[in-house]
Parts: sequence; C-alpha cells; structure tokens
Amino acid sequence: MTDTTLLEQPTLVSASFELRPLTPADAGLIALYAGDLRVASRTSRIAHPLPPGEPEAFIQRALASGRNEDVWAIDASKDRGPSLTGIISLKKMDRNQSEIGYWVAPAFWNTGVASGAVQCLLAANPQGCETIFASVFQDNPASARVLTNQGFEYIGDAETFSVARNTTVPTWTYIYKLT
Repeated sequence: MTDTTLLEQPTLVSASFELRPLTPADAGLIALYAGDLRVASRTSRIAHPLPPGEPEAFIQRALASGRNEDVWAIDASKDRGPSLTGIISLKKMDRNQSEIGYWVAPAFWNTGVASGAVQCLLAANPQGCETIFASVFQDNPASARVLTNQGFEYIGDAETFSVARNTTVPTWTYIYKLT
C-alpha cells in the first residue's frame, strides 16, 4: 500500500480569492454555513443538525500532520469579501490520484465561487496528481456544471451515503486528467 500522508499545505492564489489552509478562527463561519441544511444535504459527510464541536474537530483533522486530505478555505477577503465563502478539498488516493470535494455557502451560490475554486486547484495541482475524481448528487446539477465547465468528463453513475439525509443518494462521477 502507498503512503498517502500529506505534508505542508500551500496557499493558492487567484485574482479574486485565496485557497488557504483552515485556521481555528474559521470555526464560526464553518458552523454557520455547514450547519445550513441546504449545504449539509448536498454533501456526503456533513451531519444535520451539525453536532456541537464538529467545526473545531473538522479543522483539527484538516491541520493534522498525518492527514490524507488537504482542505482549503475559499477566502474572499482580498476582494473585500468574507474570510470563508466555502470549503474545497483534495483527498489523496493511490496511483497518483485524488478526489476533489467542495461546498459553498448559499449566499455565494451562482456567483462563480465554486468554479473559480475548482479552476484554481486544478491549475496549481498541489498534490501533483495525474487524475482527479469527483462525484456529485444527481439532484445537484449546478455542482455537476461546475465540474463539466472546468473540463471534467462524466464517467458513470454510482451512489453514496449522505449523513445529513441519512440515506444513499444517486451520484454522477467525473474524472479530470492532468497529464
């Protein structure tokens, strides 16, 4: 088995925002946004209601030295926006592959935040991946458009368990080849 432990996580910069490692100060906005059923129900891992202490535990896991996933805050403060508009992550897999995941606070839906964050992450390729996978719930076509607009290709249907929904949800799976 390959060691998928990650080292130092870079800050990635675009014209209007930064993708930066989480800090303990992000807990309040994570609690506010991830605690919203509209956000939690579009993810596989966020519970609703959000348990007390979960944002702090999430940040602690994201900053741990033995982690296998890099998590960035989508920080718009350089453009006079909030310090956290959403979260984007890359989970290291074997064979030089990663899986991308993201969520954006409802106030920033349909503003290009998710597309910009995905584009920034692909351009930087901070884990040196050859291939990036993604999956989205089939009842969230906006998230699918984010991926296809950035060059991801549809490869099939699957399903995954959603903690917030407490059920298995049909998904679309996508792939992006960097090499």
